[in-house]
Amino acid sequence: MTADANLFAQQKANRRRSAVLVTIFVLFFAWIGFGGDLAFYLYTLPVDDPDAPGRAEQAYRHVVPWFGIGATLLGLGMALIAWHRGPKQILWATGAWELINASKPEEKKLINVVEEMAIASGLPRPNIWIVPDKDPNAFATGTDEHHSHVAVTQGLLETLDRDELQGVVSHEMAHIQNHDVKLMTLLAALVGVMALISEGAWRVMRFGGYAGRRGGGGRSGGGGGRKGGAGALALIVLVVWLISVLIAPVVSRLLALAVSRKREFLADATGAQFTRNPGALASALRKIEDAAAPTRAIKRGTAHLCIADPLGRRVSHKQGFVADILATHPPMAVRVARLKRMAYQYERTGVLPEAL
Repeated sequence: MTADANLFAQQKANRRRSAVLVTIFVLFFAWIGFGGDLAFYLYTLPVDDPDAPGRAEQAYRHVVPWFGIGATLLGLGMALIAWHRGPKQILWATGAWELINASKPEEKKLINVVEEMAIASGLPRPNIWIVPDKDPNAFATGTDEHHSHVAVTQGLLETLDRDELQGVVSHEMAHIQNHDVKLMTLLAALVGVMALISEGAWRVMRFGGYAGRRGGGGRSGGGGGRKGGAGALALIVLVVWLISVLIAPVVSRLLALAVSRKREFLADATGAQFTRNPGALASALRKIEDAAAPTRAIKRGTAHLCIADPLGRRVSHKQGFVADILATHPPMAVRVARLKRMAYQYERTGVLPEAL
């Protein structure tokens, strides 16, 4: 397979993953709503109570799935908001400011490098942002190549020389060209929404438990008098519903990490093809890795967007099952070694390998 064919295949796969991700997100919201409807429906089934004749006919029965309809519409709305406003929310959360007119030599250098890499990649020039953080790092975000942003930290501008900065920017332009930014930005936004919904659900449950204790004594026997064991089934549905609400933020974050790890190797290779200088990107990654402090301006929910793990965790330095689950990025030593191998082959043959 040629490099171009491989690139188009990766872009198609990312578009498919984006559609699948949104579908899963909406289905999760539908389950949160319709699962609650089901539990409430079972809970409000008529009660066999010989001491209260006619009670079954008078009791409220939850039939129309208002919770499910509302939650599904809410999920669709939040997915659309995450899609359109996610990039700006991510940039706002880091405290980044947009670089329009350069006032310092390093800012002018950054503008020139981004314009060069836009020409090399054949993409429109992205908007340029600077994150006020001393730790060297960078990320790209956006919804497509016409609405994309490249952000670098102040520490990156102060740490890297021009060739190294070109390598980092080329890596981020590769994410834009490969449609990684669309997928990873959507992941970042939806991870935050999942955490928000989970926290809200737990607050509602705590309030409901408190209200239930104050208003206790309604239906006796914990549902034991319901027809056909409906009370036990309602309890099972409720337990499954609670577990799904609890683990949703964790699962969504692990999904974001898994997607990020797979995309970094391809972005390294594609960026090296833009610059024809894989050694410069290897040197930049080594300097970024040697920086002591984590990137404090970048939060956990957007860590997978960065060129290097901004959290400074040891798990990102290792390989194996635990790292595959928890690390935001593949080990930097492996990425550097692959880029150096590319540089060596390029020096010998004058041709870059198609992939790492």
